[in-house]
Amino acid sequence: MRPLRILIGSDTFSPDINGAARFTERLAAGLVDRGHEVHVAAPAPSRETIGVGPEIIEGRRMTLHRWRSFRWPFHEWLRIVGPWNANRLARRTLDLVQPDVLHLQSHYVVGRGLVKEARRRGIRVIATNHSMPENLLDHTGLPGPLNRLLLRWAWNDLHKLYGMADRVTTPTARAAAFLERSSHLAEVLPISCGIDASHYRPDFGPRAERRIVFVGRQDAEKHIDVLIRALPLIDPELDVRLDLVGDGEHRRHLHELAVRLGVADRVVQHGAVSDERIVELLSTASLFAIASTAELQSIATLEALSSALPVVAADAMALPHLVRDGENGWLFPPGDVAAAAERIERVLRMPPEEREAMQRAALATVKVHSIGHTIDVFEALYRDEPMPS
Repeated sequence: MRPLRILIGSDTFSPDINGAARFTERLAAGLVDRGHEVHVAAPAPSRETIGVGPEIIEGRRMTLHRWRSFRWPFHEWLRIVGPWNANRLARRTLDLVQPDVLHLQSHYVVGRGLVKEARRRGIRVIATNHSMPENLLDHTGLPGPLNRLLLRWAWNDLHKLYGMADRVTTPTARAAAFLERSSHLAEVLPISCGIDASHYRPDFGPRAERRIVFVGRQDAEKHIDVLIRALPLIDPELDVRLDLVGDGEHRRHLHELAVRLGVADRVVQHGAVSDERIVELLSTASLFAIASTAELQSIATLEALSSALPVVAADAMALPHLVRDGENGWLFPPGDVAAAAERIERVLRMPPEEREAMQRAALATVKVHSIGHTIDVFEALYRDEPMPS
């Protein structure tokens, strides 16, 4: 079969650090490996990067169409393409690329311009949803009543724009059901973001220290405060440390919380680090913990499982899709600090043989989330062919 010319449209991409951006980068790189011609339309991270040109993403060369953008004033790093420019930039990009297929990763501004113009031109459109409009409410700068109106509009808007796509996907079955219920879209396909487990280094040996690790944005919907509040409730004899990897608007707030609770000396803020450093921190940790209530899959949790880490997670959204009680980790009721502390302590006190069994179960979980299979499925969708099982 001939290679395809694929245009990926996303409102977040490298150098942004978040799940949607990471998936889009890995998908684009995997498609390049398959011999396809890959173009990505995304906001320019600076004035100097505006324009069209080759970039190396995940070690692969592809063409980036960097649209002029500005930093959103109510968010630390988010950049927005001006809606008044979206249609013009979409027309210009589609004129240049003339793709066989458009794959949207969001519908906000970049996706909005591209999907409307692609439909006019008869281009096949695949649309993937990575987020919930609720996640944006902390960054609107609007009062509560207006936020509620905005939320209702956002779900209706998603329905209108993604309703133009030939197929709509999202990472998990639970996320697909939620999307169908909230946006009234039909037949949303669950397709895992996928992961290349060979990049990670499982370690079944004893740990020199008891360390909990969390990787992700330090924003409100991640509820990292639950993990910090859990620390004082864990037996002091265990001498537990919490490694927070990532950056975000709540970083200073979380540090101040740790100071107030008297655990600042046990909370290590690593900030944004390299992929290799993430692999190292995951390999040496005792467990991975995540209290988020808005994960449509959680690539960070897949990374932890690929590192053979037991996972303690909130029983919310798609996390129960990855974490099975007593097998590869434990779930706790969302926001329940005492329960989170108890589950963490339970993992830390496990006998070596039980811990190893949980670690091997973690590795078994990610086998069905191969990035290779994910790309197989999207290739079939791009060509409108039956999907591989």
